[in-house]
Amino acid sequence: MAQHYFDSDPGAASRPQSVDLVLPDLHLRLHTDRGVFSPDRIDLGTRVLLESVPAPPAEGRLLDIGCGYGPITLTMARRAPGASVLGVDVNARAVRLARGNAHANGVGNARFRQIAPDGTPVAEAPQDEPAEDAALAGPFAAIWSNPPIRVGKAALHTLLRTWLDRLAPGGAAHLVVQKNLGADSLQRWLDAAGYPTERVAARAGFRVLRTTR
Repeated sequence: MAQHYFDSDPGAASRPQSVDLVLPDLHLRLHTDRGVFSPDRIDLGTRVLLESVPAPPAEGRLLDIGCGYGPITLTMARRAPGASVLGVDVNARAVRLARGNAHANGVGNARFRQIAPDGTPVAEAPQDEPAEDAALAGPFAAIWSNPPIRVGKAALHTLLRTWLDRLAPGGAAHLVVQKNLGADSLQRWLDAAGYPTERVAARAGFRVLRTTR
């Protein structure tokens, strides 16, 4: 059976490696593996997002939807050391890698949680932390995400509704989506679904969308 990065327990044989995320304000060495999103390099869409978004709120709860091995979450945490940053993903292998990357890079204000597609926490005993589970409810002062477009339109819309409804009043979500994978149609859907959305950046075939409640 085909394995995807949005599977909860990818069966791809492990092949650990590392990649570097180098931005003007930070450098992170990140451990990756097969079975997670973009294991061989920092995805171009992720880079476009991180080079385009304004600084995150300095405090409060911040969220990365579909965190993978952690590049977006850890960047948010480095840029907002006074905030509490949560990365969520359905992929257990990705979550384990992200936790290790936070520790290896000395990022103490980032936490990661495996979730089911509906946003509920997956039991991970003995690592369960009730406070982190409660934090899933938000509200979130900001959301950054390179969402899993290939999961399918219906699943993607459910995912986005789940988390966008947890934005704090006045909060904003920044999403990066490849134009050829439906960035413009997603923007129209978000507007129609009650989430006012504007395009705030475009580069290398990607759109960065800013969405509010």
